[in-house]
Amino acid sequence: MPDCFKSIPMKKLTILVLTVFLLTVFSFEKSYGQSSINIIPQPKHLSVGHGNFDLNEHTRIWIVHPDKLKFESQYLADFIKKHTGIKPEIISGTKNEHLKNVIILQLTRKVSGNPESYSLKVTKKQISVIAPASKGIFYGIQSLLQLLPASFYASAHEKKWRIPECSIQDAPRFSYRGMHLDVSRHFFPPSDIKRYIDMLAMYKFNTFHWHLTDDQGWRIEIKKYPKLTEIGAWRDSTLIGRYGRKPVRYDKKRYGGFYTQDEIRDIVHYAAQRQITIIPEIEMPGHSEAAMASYPVFACTPGPFHVATTWGGFKDIYCPKDTTFRFLEEVLTEVMGLFPSKYIHIGGDEVIKYRWENSPFCQQLIKKYHLKNEEGLQSWFIHHIDKFLSAHGRDMIGWDEILEGGLSPNATVMSWRGIKGGIEAARQGHDVIMTPGGYCYFDHYQANRKFQPLAIGGFTTLKKVYSYEPVPKVLDSVEARHILGAQGNVWTEYIPTFKKVQYMTLPRMAALAEVDWTPAKEKNWPDFQRRIHEHFQVYKALGYNYCTGSYAVDIMIQKSAKSDYKIVLSSEIYHPDIRYTTDGSRPTAHSEKYRHPFIVRAGAKIEAAVFVNGKLMEEPATKVAK
Repeated sequence: MPDCFKSIPMKKLTILVLTVFLLTVFSFEKSYGQSSINIIPQPKHLSVGHGNFDLNEHTRIWIVHPDKLKFESQYLADFIKKHTGIKPEIISGTKNEHLKNVIILQLTRKVSGNPESYSLKVTKKQISVIAPASKGIFYGIQSLLQLLPASFYASAHEKKWRIPECSIQDAPRFSYRGMHLDVSRHFFPPSDIKRYIDMLAMYKFNTFHWHLTDDQGWRIEIKKYPKLTEIGAWRDSTLIGRYGRKPVRYDKKRYGGFYTQDEIRDIVHYAAQRQITIIPEIEMPGHSEAAMASYPVFACTPGPFHVATTWGGFKDIYCPKDTTFRFLEEVLTEVMGLFPSKYIHIGGDEVIKYRWENSPFCQQLIKKYHLKNEEGLQSWFIHHIDKFLSAHGRDMIGWDEILEGGLSPNATVMSWRGIKGGIEAARQGHDVIMTPGGYCYFDHYQANRKFQPLAIGGFTTLKKVYSYEPVPKVLDSVEARHILGAQGNVWTEYIPTFKKVQYMTLPRMAALAEVDWTPAKEKNWPDFQRRIHEHFQVYKALGYNYCTGSYAVDIMIQKSAKSDYKIVLSSEIYHPDIRYTTDGSRPTAHSEKYRHPFIVRAGAKIEAAVFVNGKLMEEPATKVAK
């Protein structure tokens, strides 16, 4: 017996040992229990029990208020039926605490508080999802579905599915949680847009930013201007390969498509049922080649114009004439009739002002209104549109270039060129959505480009997305309140199919979902690695195309003693098979396997790489201990 225990009476010692044992067991079981919960984004508060609720053919869905939550209850019942063959009966009435084998959906009487908050409780007898509004109920359902094993999604049609006992109190950190999709460069039919919305719903995003017009295609039917889709929705060819590569080649195939107003209404309704608001984007004054190909009269020169067949920016932009503003206002009127969103996005990015600089009309306009230059003219243009939208009860949102020349008083800024624009806008008292390219552009490469499909460039890994903090440290508490949240952007120059949309967004959108939802102090990369690994199995079961992540090895060197260094190896891959050497030789599948940090002497050259089934997945990382 250790000396420290000799002075303790045997009876007390027995109690002490038993207490330590029970605490150890409890701690182990709690840790083990939480390791079976794979919800993304991570809930605000989560505790795990020891039993399970059995979902089976006798399970019912109980709505406490029969006149409410009809969609949510039907959505849950249909989801279960689709994947198991079991269609739970939906019943309603006054809540009974003693009901067994039921999933209870209940709105609280309390109307104050965050309408997106919810509580989810799973016991052996029943599951309850309680929230102040239907938004919270829907998010609680998403968490409930993520408590089911991946095999549930494989439509195995088993007789019983176990859901672990747990208690969740949850609410999002940010009010704006967005994903974007460009359908101008490449068009995706309504069925794909709905699948995209389903992906967003799974991760509790509440905003879909739909980029509908650009140089390469106009994708929204406008009744008053039919040529926008008769001409502007179609290009006669598309660039092959990377932009700027010589020789330039085109496929010489007519390409295009557009959404009818009925299709848009249907998609808007589909999204709204899933608690997602769609923000439409109608680009102006630049990125307007497709519109001018349809109606050349709105340009500064007579043309001719063509729907762009390549990527990049173009000199021809809208000319700020009265007839142009009338056209844009009539377009926006139809757009507002289709989209009930608070925001209307007007683009405002990458405006090449060459035509304005060389237009006598534009130069006279600058003089007439005492504008400083062409940037002032752009600000004047944006102010005009802002006033129109405000008069119709809508708020304007634009890319951070709308700051140039002075920002409209009601405008919200989407900061994409880093974080500088967001900081400037917040300090001016404007609301901001953060979407810096280095963290939130999902058209970037996410792993070694040698092993990845063609992308526009950049390198934005899953871990980098997860590391993003939307609120810049330089903002004070008042300014920080203007940061509404973050958004992931998917530009489709090199994304021609929806399968590739999935590959470029999954799993990065899951990482961004946690950035937007979970309190910063609760984020945990190692635990997210574990959870996303389980979500890969869900993706596989659902037939989603996804990227497993970057196989690059990160070598961290820490000074340990006078001439010793501690080496820590890591990878985005969950539980990777990392092999390493310390003599500068190239690692092989038979090299030392990394299991824990190790010590080397100064000057040691560490090389490390990930292997899968004995195959080298990426060129070894190399560092010298010094």
